[in-house]
Amino acid sequence: MPDFHSDLPPMAPPPTLPRQRLRYVRILEVAAGFARKGLDSVVLSEVAAKADVPLGTLYRYFPSATQLVLALYRKQLGELLAGSSPAEGKVAAQALVGVVMEIFHMRLMQPAVEQCLNRAVYVKDTDTTRLLREIDATAEKAVTAACGDAAVARVLLLTVTGLVQAVRCRRLSLFEAEEDLKKACSLLQRAPQAA
Repeated sequence: MPDFHSDLPPMAPPPTLPRQRLRYVRILEVAAGFARKGLDSVVLSEVAAKADVPLGTLYRYFPSATQLVLALYRKQLGELLAGSSPAEGKVAAQALVGVVMEIFHMRLMQPAVEQCLNRAVYVKDTDTTRLLREIDATAEKAVTAACGDAAVARVLLLTVTGLVQAVRCRRLSLFEAEEDLKKACSLLQRAPQAA
């Protein structure tokens, strides 16, 4: 298998013109359907055809399936972050569970995203590395906004990774993983107050 990230061509920045922006968003929306089947199912020519955009346009923004899938996940995390806001008390606990559970389900229901993240290699000065760092930062910001503690956010995101793998390997059922994730949120929210 070739090096996963070092030879990928550069991506163009997201468009700013309204018509181009609509195409860009349409590509990402269509890609979400392909991402549910795994990275090998994300065939750029098929995504372009289904999104009704020229293949050249798709390649300009997303030169590889990896970059397309990671851009999709970044967009979804950005939307999740936009919907997150700090809360207090019981509402904060519910908000934290909601945000973390949403990230868990996004990764679980989109095998292509999970495959990209599992194969992720940070290669200095590459578009994919920048995209991976943006994804990490956006996920951490979304969880931190819900719980107010960056360290707790990092631990919960690592917990999500482990639980996604456990469900994929059939070591845990979806229900068990969800219950474990709720318990982790509860324990970690209490931990800073007890310290």
